[in-house]
Amino acid sequence: ELHWSWPLAIASSLLYFFVFKDSLLYAEASLQIVFAVLALWGWWQWLRRGEGDTPALHIQQLSRRGWWLCALALALLWPALAWGLMHYTDSDVPWWDALPTALSLIGQALLGRKLIENWPVWVIVNAASIGVFVYKELWLTAILYVVFALLAVVAATVSTRFSMRTPHWPGRYRPGSMEVIMPGSIAMAGSAMALLMLCGPSCTFRK
Repeated sequence: ELHWSWPLAIASSLLYFFVFKDSLLYAEASLQIVFAVLALWGWWQWLRRGEGDTPALHIQQLSRRGWWLCALALALLWPALAWGLMHYTDSDVPWWDALPTALSLIGQALLGRKLIENWPVWVIVNAASIGVFVYKELWLTAILYVVFALLAVVAATVSTRFSMRTPHWPGRYRPGSMEVIMPGSIAMAGSAMALLMLCGPSCTFRK
């Protein structure tokens, strides 16, 4: 639960806005601004203190109702974003651009509330994004998202194994070291790659 990963995520999102905008990935570009705002919210959520100066939020599991709400959000967001891209931009991949964007909004909200189900969502987001970035010949970013996907798979696996060993889930638990360092590792990798982009267009490995 490393709260300093949030400012790194903000910096990475703001820098990646320009990369995606130049590649006509308007939903992904707009998403970076939303990410920055949500990261500020998530940072505040993680810094809030409860009684006895303990964290106000604890890592927890999504309820069945929460799953249905996430499914409903995806069913509404994906076509709405795709429709907007088709009618108001010159995006050549509106549906593929909209899918990871919609899922990312859901995943970011889950992460901000310390819900472990954010990891399976990020696995799907990263897998879909890899295909988009390869199509757009953003090779360095595609490689970065392969790393993101692998990290998300590891975190999702650790969380799943814990839940299987704990039939009567108490609603919160003490995370293992992997789950603690994962958000920070992803934010650091994203920030480093975004800073690398500042050296010039050639750093994207685009043809």
